[in-house]
Amino acid sequence: MTLHSQIIGEGTPFVILHGFLGMSDNWRTLGNQFAENGFQVHLVDQRNHGRSFHSDEFSYEVMAADLKTYCDEKGLDQIVLLGHSMGGKTAMEYAVTYGNRISRLIIADIAPKYYPPHHQDILKALSALDFSEITSRGQAEEVLAQYIKESGVRLFIMKNLYRKNKNEFGLRINLPVLSDKVDNIGVGLDDDAIFEGDTLFIAGGKSNYVDEMDKPLIEKHFPAARIETIEGAGHWLHAEKPEAFFTMCMTFLK
Repeated sequence: MTLHSQIIGEGTPFVILHGFLGMSDNWRTLGNQFAENGFQVHLVDQRNHGRSFHSDEFSYEVMAADLKTYCDEKGLDQIVLLGHSMGGKTAMEYAVTYGNRISRLIIADIAPKYYPPHHQDILKALSALDFSEITSRGQAEEVLAQYIKESGVRLFIMKNLYRKNKNEFGLRINLPVLSDKVDNIGVGLDDDAIFEGDTLFIAGGKSNYVDEMDKPLIEKHFPAARIETIEGAGHWLHAEKPEAFFTMCMTFLK
């Protein structure tokens, strides 16, 4: 099964992987900017997300293999690969497994370490949506607001809502599997995994996902890595500070 994607522009292949509960649409604005600068941008929906297929299997190994299948089918070699959060973990797994097929690697606000489960509130909120009773996006947001206080996070999650037909909403994500396999989101890279190619880690200054203590681990797995910080940005650094994020990526790519 092939991953769903949006392809923009012509030039050097540049694949972008979204985070947990995200989708390719989250990266459209930046994708257009990269496309205007000589890249053919592939905004990919990972399995159980967006418009890609649903599967009971969900791990970084299978997601990296999904990406290899996608690249094989599209004839992509020597890609620039950018991943955010969960997508960053998939990108790291792809890099250490299929490293000879990457020209540059960019990892946004995630480290190669283990993270304890921390998405329970969001998953509980999504599980509380009863689509036999919800007839509008407003009603869905009211339910989500009981669990998720930050409006920005609610709007991000609401992107998963779509009309299955005239009378019924549904979710694009495979909620049962993602809830069941949520522990797999936090796993770290294997101890002996190494990618020696050019790598940029970008951290959000206000985010708690990557800190100074992660530097030795990053450099162990990615010996050529540079680590940069966007001050004033949280975990969704590309959405909060898009200009700074874009400039940092382009400087690295040039």
